Amino acid sequence: MSIRLFLCGDVMTGRGIDQILPHPAEPGLFEPVIRDARSYVALAEARSGAIPRPVDFTYIWGEALTELDSQQPDLRIINLETSITHDGVPADKEIHYRMGSGNVPCLTAAKLDCCVLANNHILDWGQSGLFDTLDSLSKAGVRTAGAGVNHAAAAAPAVVPADKDKDRRLLVFGFGHGSAGVPFDWSAGADRPGVCLLRNLSVSVADEVIAEIGQARRSGDLVVASLHWGGNWGYEVSPAQRAFARRLIDSGAVDLVHSHSSHHFRPIEIWRGKLILYSCGDLLNDYEGIRGYEEYRGDLGIMYFPSLVEGGALEGLTLVPMQVRRMRLVRPSEEDREWLLNRLNRECARFGTTFVRDASGAFRLQA
Repeated sequence: MSIRLFLCGDVMTGRGIDQILPHPAEPGLFEPVIRDARSYVALAEARSGAIPRPVDFTYIWGEALTELDSQQPDLRIINLETSITHDGVPADKEIHYRMGSGNVPCLTAAKLDCCVLANNHILDWGQSGLFDTLDSLSKAGVRTAGAGVNHAAAAAPAVVPADKDKDRRLLVFGFGHGSAGVPFDWSAGADRPGVCLLRNLSVSVADEVIAEIGQARRSGDLVVASLHWGGNWGYEVSPAQRAFARRLIDSGAVDLVHSHSSHHFRPIEIWRGKLILYSCGDLLNDYEGIRGYEEYRGDLGIMYFPSLVEGGALEGLTLVPMQVRRMRLVRPSEEDREWLLNRLNRECARFGTTFVRDASGAFRLQA
């Protein structure tokens, strides 16, 4: 019996997106240039047209909700790159994302099972912002991984029942890395809240991760390792990333490597029959009106639908392209869809993976 997942990369519901929802946080920003989150709404409107305000909580997901209904995943996992808080002190960095706690229904509208939090924005509003985020998601019934009140909590997996009888479990472990801009002092400690941070991508650290997973995993479990690593732009996968991901698979501790951080997809590899997503790219953000790096088409995102059989081997993989327009997800044009497929196959070729388009316009892994 297989299990079908929905995975994506970064979902950023703060700043401009927060401002169009019914219960936004204060719009003031501490950025070098833009000082009001509503300015990002204005930039998006200048590019794509008027955005109604306030929108309902389903608005931002747009046509992605139709795809979720069509694909019928058993479990839904995202990387939430936003603090949920009205309080806190902004961290010593240039960019800070937060969403008002009253806007959490925009996450539950997509029926999410797990939000991975091990990223470079989850403590943008300090430890109190992290506490508020954990509390808001817990009250909403959304599990979390990768950040917590101490290291034990941050390192613990989100445990998601994988069937109605709750006999099968999916374990989601979240990890951040400095290459994605996660500050070292955000690392959770024995008595310090923070992120489950990888010191480096060495063999010894991989083996520590494998040992920790082994302590939590029991027979029949499926395990996802969710990694926030790498820079924002470019398709390169470093040798260290490739070796780290493969070692997790080789150990038998991990069944799927789910990575994120870059603003666009990075290559996909099938290693020993199991899936490695080197970066899923952004799915939802407020970057629509920002100029620069257009060659990477950061406005185009991907919804990932892998199916895993018992033992964790990949049975099939469907990718559904999406595009951010007027701060909501819509289906791309035929031209944009074709561009994305061609670029995907170009970058995945060196990893031995190829995708073909099906009648619905989705991309399927070619056996």
